[in-house]
Amino acid sequence: MKPELINFQSLGDERGSLIAIEGEQTIPFSIRRIYYIYRTEPGVERGFHAHKKLQQVAVALAGCCDMVLDDGKSRTVVKLDSPEKGVLIQPGMWREICNFSPNCILLVLADQNYDESDYIRDYDQFIKWIG
Repeated sequence: MKPELINFQSLGDERGSLIAIEGEQTIPFSIRRIYYIYRTEPGVERGFHAHKKLQQVAVALAGCCDMVLDDGKSRTVVKLDSPEKGVLIQPGMWREICNFSPNCILLVLADQNYDESDYIRDYDQFIKWIG
């Protein structure tokens, strides 16, 4: 399994930089939900779940963190350390997020609204589900 990285075009000049993210253009789906994770305490790990249908793109707007992606056969660590790149997280992908820097702001764009029934929160159940 190789995660799909998305490189965003950074536009800028002496005033600063700008990145535009557009659903169905910059990312491969229509955006229905946006959230961000910030002020994560040292040593805290997050995620530990998969989604049955949801697609997401995660981007570190500031600081950095590691996204561990697991398809049930292999695990890959993606370092998110630039607002110029994101990682596409497909349905059926277990994710864990760790090694947050103190200033990390992790933005997540999703193609569905929150739906608890779409979550798989137990790794053994995830392995059975992907079968």
